[in-house]
Amino acid sequence: MFRTRFAPSPTGPLHLGHAYSAIHAHDMAMAAGGQFLVRIEDIDTSRAREHWEAQIYDDLSWLGLRWPEPVMRQSDRTAAYAEALDQLWDMGVLYACTCSRRDILEAASAPQEGVPVHGPDGLIYPGTCRPARTAAQRDRPVAATLRLDVQASLMPDDVFSFIETGSGPEGETGAIRFSGRQVISDIGDVVLARQSMAAAYHLAVVLDDAAQGISHVVRGQDLFEATKIHVVLQRLLGLPTPVYHHHRLIRDESGKRLAKRDDARAISAFRKDGVSMQELREKLAL
Repeated sequence: MFRTRFAPSPTGPLHLGHAYSAIHAHDMAMAAGGQFLVRIEDIDTSRAREHWEAQIYDDLSWLGLRWPEPVMRQSDRTAAYAEALDQLWDMGVLYACTCSRRDILEAASAPQEGVPVHGPDGLIYPGTCRPARTAAQRDRPVAATLRLDVQASLMPDDVFSFIETGSGPEGETGAIRFSGRQVISDIGDVVLARQSMAAAYHLAVVLDDAAQGISHVVRGQDLFEATKIHVVLQRLLGLPTPVYHHHRLIRDESGKRLAKRDDARAISAFRKDGVSMQELREKLAL
């Protein structure tokens, strides 16, 4: 079945960018005779709030979107995340990391390392805590930051691919191919679990999409490069790779991407001003 989803975090109001993505995913599913799902990414319990979740449903309903109940919530899926982490740990492709953000920046900025390089997961980790390949794996530590050891989990000549029906930031579309060598050099050892959360975004989103049978992932172009991380995890965990459709970002007058703190462009603000759902669609060129 053609199935899309919209997966917001209940940490603030939905803005025009969220509206564009949600409507886009909904309309694609309806045009294909498929299904549109809503998922709540509330795994960061320190920031998630019930009133923001309630407003998400109100805003999406006002936009004319409908979805089946019950809604999947990440806070209910900690057991599934733990099982996947155990699987990866037993495969020998995870390791515990004790570095702070400052430690990573200082290590990456060291003279022998050159200029710090950023990838889709932020600053590329310099491998400070990466264990020797011969190091014995003990039981997976709980409440620890865990990183994917890309050098242990793939070969430089491995070939990965996904289908893009939208476009990346540089117009990338169609069959997108990349190598293990590119993952090692351009992405590095990404975080898959944090001390304060059951799983980090990259692992959770891959597991959730598979659990919901998402056939087409519709999201902004800012996540195009992160798709490579997700495809690698899908192969490691034996999960299907959906079709991806990355769309343009909605920006403010200065060209800056919208953020949740930009209340002036919140959907609720337009509702209060008497803007109709159709007028909002026209504003978004939908």
